[in-house]
Amino acid sequence: MQLTHYTTKFTPHTFPITIVCDNITNAPNIGSIFRTADAFGIEKLIFCGSDMEFGRKSAKTSRATEKYVSHEFNENILETVTAIKASGYYMVALEITEESQSINKIVFPINQPIALIVGAENFGISETILELADAVIHINMYGQNSSMNVVQATNICLYEMTKQLLQK
Repeated sequence: MQLTHYTTKFTPHTFPITIVCDNITNAPNIGSIFRTADAFGIEKLIFCGSDMEFGRKSAKTSRATEKYVSHEFNENILETVTAIKASGYYMVALEITEESQSINKIVFPINQPIALIVGAENFGISETILELADAVIHINMYGQNSSMNVVQATNICLYEMTKQLLQK
């Protein structure tokens, strides 16, 4: 028998992970990131930039998780990331670069909180923010395309992070 939201036996858990969204403005992506943050027990979600579409479309996709996930909206990504880094977070940028390492090669720290920075749909993470990261990671791609949707990539990354944090 298929389980429902009320009959699942998952144990709630909050991980010391904050997701920082660099100028993600697409309403369905915003809603989906809320759902992802809730599903993985993420501590906080921060949207940075302007012209974000949080409204009916994102609320429909989020399935009310914006009511449960701690979140904030900030215009300035540089100020936000600088403050998070100064407060002791290990900064991980999810971006394909010449220097990035594969997600399956990195060991995430267990002794400090993690900030996962994910980038805008069309432009990725800015060079200024990439320079502040402690690690830049990517997901290996085996098909013709060199990237995937930001929500899909965030899901994969959070799966690996939480898997590692639970094993330690």
